[in-house]
Amino acid sequence: MTTDHPTALTIAGTDPSGGAGISADLKAFSALGAFGTAVITAVVTQNTQGVAAVHQLDGETVAGQLTNLLDDVHVDAVKIGMLGTAEVIDAVAAVLHERRPAPVVLDPVMVAKSGHRLLAPDAVTALRDRLLPEVDLVTPNIPEAADLLGQPEASSVCDMAKQLRALAQLCPGVLLKGGHLDGEDSTDLLLVDGRTIELDAPRVVTRNTHGTGCTLSAAIAALRPQRESWADAVRDAKDYLTGALRAADELSIGSGHGPVHHFWDTWSRDDVAAQS
Repeated sequence: MTTDHPTALTIAGTDPSGGAGISADLKAFSALGAFGTAVITAVVTQNTQGVAAVHQLDGETVAGQLTNLLDDVHVDAVKIGMLGTAEVIDAVAAVLHERRPAPVVLDPVMVAKSGHRLLAPDAVTALRDRLLPEVDLVTPNIPEAADLLGQPEASSVCDMAKQLRALAQLCPGVLLKGGHLDGEDSTDLLLVDGRTIELDAPRVVTRNTHGTGCTLSAAIAALRPQRESWADAVRDAKDYLTGALRAADELSIGSGHGPVHHFWDTWSRDDVAAQS
């Protein structure tokens, strides 16, 4: 555990609207006391209403960014988001295998909230077989877990538990997010070090949920070097995201699914200080 401000790296695509991708990751890093660095995998044409186009970078370009950064900057934690193609997945996996910065959190971005597929179907196998063994924690939602396992989507916490154990055969740590289930609370299941922990959080009703998955995984990466365990980092990251969702309606960004409020705590404290 580091006591000063860690350096965190996001490997992900862009989002001009600022709510997801590297924009969300860098905001979450900053809000949680980490210095953010970034490797871009794709330039995404999107706004709060959806994705219009994806301009994918090639594997050599992505690997070059990553290797060049690691040659100079010590990275305390890595968050991986949208990769897009099997070529980029293979390139990132190869660099991680050789350089092995740790810890590494993977958000297996497959489909945007608008329904636009962000991971080519032939890349799912590469993600499962090449990248998952190189990361420490994977954070799929229910549809992503089903996609990775080639199984129907979980319809209950019991189903989630079964898929959690299956995913743990592919990656040392798994956070299976249950937000797609119904209920007043949202239940996530965390499996690390052979132990399963059930994490419940109140479901926040808001239209502004753009970038929730990006934000949570980035928050976990930022906090892991600052916490004693994965469980502590995940709990605190979930608390941060809950606050960001509760404050999301304070923002008015776009006419679609707006972003969560990454600086909900910082800005509120700044307001109090300004008034005192």
